[in-house]
Amino acid sequence: MTTSLDQLKQYTTVVADTGDFQQLAQYKPQDATTNPSLILKAVQKDDYKPLLEKTVRDHASKPVGAIIDHLLIAFGTEILKIIPGRVSTEVDARLSFDTKASIDKAHEIIKLYEAAGIGRERVLIKLASTWEGIRAAEVLQKDGIKCNMTLLFSLAQAAACAEAGAQLISPFVGRIYDWYKKAAGSNWDEAKDGGANDPGVQSVRRIYAYYKKFGYTTEVMGASFRTTSQIVELAGCDLLTISPDLLQKLHDSTEPVQRKLSPESAKGEQIDRVPVDEPSFRFLVNDDAMATEKLAEGIRAFAADAIKLEKLIEALR
Repeated sequence: MTTSLDQLKQYTTVVADTGDFQQLAQYKPQDATTNPSLILKAVQKDDYKPLLEKTVRDHASKPVGAIIDHLLIAFGTEILKIIPGRVSTEVDARLSFDTKASIDKAHEIIKLYEAAGIGRERVLIKLASTWEGIRAAEVLQKDGIKCNMTLLFSLAQAAACAEAGAQLISPFVGRIYDWYKKAAGSNWDEAKDGGANDPGVQSVRRIYAYYKKFGYTTEVMGASFRTTSQIVELAGCDLLTISPDLLQKLHDSTEPVQRKLSPESAKGEQIDRVPVDEPSFRFLVNDDAMATEKLAEGIRAFAADAIKLEKLIEALR
């Protein structure tokens, strides 16, 4: 029997969401995504401590921020030896509200990749989907640097990213699900509120339909999954980035996977255009309690893990 993972690959580009590159080969993903939390998790494993120690040793005289950049590129370079496609590398979350600093950091990351022999066409720069992050992406895309817009929880964010010409967006399925499940408390009914009715799944479907209906070329990559059900319900999405444990579950399963999203069906959806000027963007995101809370929480969490990584590096110097 064909595995569920192989079936999914017929409809969707599968991406691995991990810093643990030694796990990648067995799942044969096209692309891979990383973030500060995943890199922090990886470098605390014995398998990756030598890479961390070598990076710190080779760049010991540099500021800790520069050492982290070299560490990110070291992981990205190893990942690109395994996958045929692109790796996503994230700009420090503490720059999420600073357009110029985000642009400068993206150029630094690309320069380091190019020095390592990696062309910019194989790198996606991850930026938070704040107004400032989206403006940074608009500039970077014109400079030939492709961007992956992360921490995305609403159609307003997605619409603004598409208008800015971002290469790709990563709407967070699992974190949306988490928020609504917590908000519902004892009233949450997984049988009724999960599956196709999962609020995270519905959010990505709505964004996908919006892009296809209005002809945007920005890629939609569902992210942050909690269950294989969420993944299967989005079969047909442009890309899906999946953690190794869920990739393994899909690999071990032979349950049928059917296409759920397609450009043809999306174009028939009744969807109105979303205004993407700054006042409208800020109001629409603010008006969505889930999007506001999860965006802020995500930036705080990534920033906290960046600080932990800094402390880990300082301890080795």
